[in-house]
Amino acid sequence: MSTRTRYQNGSLSKKPRGDGKMVWEFRYYEMDATAERQRRAVTVGSIAEYSTESAARKSPEVQALLLRINSERPQAAVTVPSFGAVIARYEKEEMPERDSTRRSYQSNINNYIRPRWSDTTVNSLRPMPVEDWIKSLKLAPKTRSHIRSLMHTICQCAVRWEIIDRNPIQLVRVKGGSKRLKTPRVLTPAEFCLLPAHIPEPYRAMVWVAGCLGLRVSEIGALQWSDLDFDNLRLLVQRSVVHGKIADVKTEYSRDFVPLDPALVEILADHRQRCFQTPEGWVFRKPGDG
Repeated sequence: MSTRTRYQNGSLSKKPRGDGKMVWEFRYYEMDATAERQRRAVTVGSIAEYSTESAARKSPEVQALLLRINSERPQAAVTVPSFGAVIARYEKEEMPERDSTRRSYQSNINNYIRPRWSDTTVNSLRPMPVEDWIKSLKLAPKTRSHIRSLMHTICQCAVRWEIIDRNPIQLVRVKGGSKRLKTPRVLTPAEFCLLPAHIPEPYRAMVWVAGCLGLRVSEIGALQWSDLDFDNLRLLVQRSVVHGKIADVKTEYSRDFVPLDPALVEILADHRQRCFQTPEGWVFRKPGDG
């Protein structure tokens, strides 16, 4: 005899920690691998973070859990969640692994998307109000376009989770989203060659690498001497560093051998004689060092 699946709200209670501080504990049921119902408990946050049970229940941790544990209920029977709850589940399960991308997404969520749309039910999102709001943001067109794209990605997850039937951000437009506010100043080769003389080391060598090879600053900062093949005049780009953390290159197309001009080889060889040597063989100091 089957048991009707009920929507879980879970329960919150205060619990003392070992250091004497009080925290909120959220309790709920979850099916294990053998389809047995198991009681679970997670710490949501401290009383200092969430002064009331209502505030704790609105926390991203609880909202994300409620969406996940009730995901198998028929859509019509589930209370329509807020967009804040959908954001919370996205943060828990879908955020990009790359640190720099994650930081950028989190910044746009915390500073713009969550403050404006957190309390709106996800099925109440409409293209024109969202478009008007994005248009009102005092940001560069490209940044507004990034915010629109992130909202679209979050709503697409809600479609996949069967919370909504269609993505309401699909019709939202951002005019001029690909346009720059200022035309970039492009240096001629002759102008560029005048620049390094005014820059102190080790940044001078970095500028030569950037100008001659077209590498991203994140790729230059992650170079090791083992990446340089002076005999065959080539360099292997295979990692990057952002916010002091080593990561993979931004795209697979970035992982490749780059030819080295003999003049640049001389600059790098001279830099090697003067630079601080690290056990890992970093070309430009240890990533993360000041």
